[in-house]
This record gives sequence, structure tokens and C-alpha cells, in this order.
Amino acid sequence: MSGTGETAEGELPAYAERVLAVAELIPAGRVMTYGDVAEWLRDEEPPEGLPATGGGGPRQVGRVMALYGGAVPWWRVVRADGRLLPGSELRALAHYRAEGTPLRAAAREAEDHIPRLDMRRARWDGQQNGGAAP
Repeated sequence: MSGTGETAEGELPAYAERVLAVAELIPAGRVMTYGDVAEWLRDEEPPEGLPATGGGGPRQVGRVMALYGGAVPWWRVVRADGRLLPGSELRALAHYRAEGTPLRAAAREAEDHIPRLDMRRARWDGQQNGGAAP
């Protein structure tokens, strides 16, 4: 093992594959929090041949996204407070604007003047109809 969580053959760990698969399901203009993804994975049936255990919480989802998320729409898996990913704010903001993701203006006292996600409107509940989370 290399310390990155990859298997000996260079394949992704099963949990990482599942996290990335959820990220790919999130529609353009919508987001899920790290905790939403973790909950989704706890509630779903794992694909045939994969163990039902080995899940994690928001931190584990964040770790997977940090290590392997570059090949999926990483900007759609976000912090629950709507703040943009530190160090990637401008790249994420470009994606949000292109996709029409609901944003809130930055607070006047905010030093960086970077908008936040409007979580009430942008959050996806995982339903095929694309409805907002309750």
C-alpha cells in the first residue's frame, strides 16, 4: 500500500469508488454535503460483490474527494455551511456560475468577498426529480 488508500494493483478502494459514483450522480447546478454523501452510502445497497461495511462519515468522504475527486464534479460535494473549498474557491465559483448553482452574496464583513452556496436552494436530496432537500 502506498499510504494513499489505493490497493496494491493501483485500483481505488471500494469506498472511494462508491463516493465518486455518488458525486457523478449530482445534477449540474446542485450540491450534496460531505455528510449527505456519507448518509447516502449508509442507506444504499452496495453493488454486488462489494462489502456492505466500510462506510464512513463526512471526513472520510472529504478525504476521498481530496485524494481522488479530480476526475468527477468535485465542486458538487461541499461543506454544509456553504463556504467554498479553501484554495479552490475561484475554480469552484466558475463551475457554479456556469451551471447556475444558487449562490448567496458574500457578507459585507467577509474579507475574501467570495459568495457562498445557497444551501437551501442548491442542496440535492438524491431524488431523480432533482428536488431540494427538505
